[in-house]
Amino acid sequence: MRWLDPIGAAARLALPPRCPGCGTPVAADHRFCATCWNSLRFLGPPWCAACNLPFAHDRGDDARCAVCLADPPRHAGLRAAVAYGPVARSLALRLKYGGRIAFAETMAGPMARLLPDGADLIVPVPLHRWRLWSRGFNQAGLIAAGVASRSGVPVDHDALLRRRQTLSLRGLGGRARARTVAGAFAISGEASREGRVRDKAVVLVDDVCASGATTDACTRVLRSAGARSVTILCWARVLPETGDY
Repeated sequence: MRWLDPIGAAARLALPPRCPGCGTPVAADHRFCATCWNSLRFLGPPWCAACNLPFAHDRGDDARCAVCLADPPRHAGLRAAVAYGPVARSLALRLKYGGRIAFAETMAGPMARLLPDGADLIVPVPLHRWRLWSRGFNQAGLIAAGVASRSGVPVDHDALLRRRQTLSLRGLGGRARARTVAGAFAISGEASREGRVRDKAVVLVDDVCASGATTDACTRVLRSAGARSVTILCWARVLPETGDY
C-alpha cells in the first residue's frame, strides 16, 4: 500500500543494505561494493570438460585437465560461482558459523546461473542430525533452496543423510579427508524405497569445495542409488594454485 512507502523508505535509510563482504552500504540486498566485487574471481568457461577446472585459455570444448585424463571423475562436473579467497571465505564462514543465513541467498544467485541444462533434482550435502540440531540449519540446504527458487528445479532435502558425525576436514590432506568421510553418507530409506534419485540428473549443492572428498563420497552414494549423473554446484572452489582451505 502507498501509505507504507514512507515507512519502507525510512527503514532503508536507517538500515541500508550492506555489502556482504565488508558491510559498506550498497544499493540493494545481496549486492557487493565495488572493492569486494572486483576482488571476487568468478569462474566459468574455458574450463576442463570433466571437472570444470578453469583454464587460462580456451583449449577446445572437449579439453580435459591432466588430473581428469589420468583419473576421470565420477561426477559430471564441479561448477563453482567463485574461486575461494578472502571475500568468498568470509561469506561461507559467516553463514556457517555466524548464522548470517541471508548470505545463502547471496551465494545462490551466481550459483543458479551455472546450473547445468537438463537438471532434474537438487540435493544438498547433508549435516549429521546432532550438528544440525546445534547449528539450527544446514547451510547447504539453505543455498540449495535459493538455487531451486531461481531455477524451478525441485530440491530434495531428505534424499541424502549423514549417518555418522565426522571431524572437521579443515587442515587435513586429501587422503585424510577421504578416510574421514568414507561411509559417512547414505540414501535415506524413504528416498531409496521411492527411487527419488533413480535415473535423475542430480545437482549436489555445497558451500565450499576443497579436496572434493565430501562431494566424492556423496556422488558415490547417489550414483549407487541409480542417479543418471551428479553435477556438483558450490559457492566457492579452492583452486590448485591457492590451496588455502
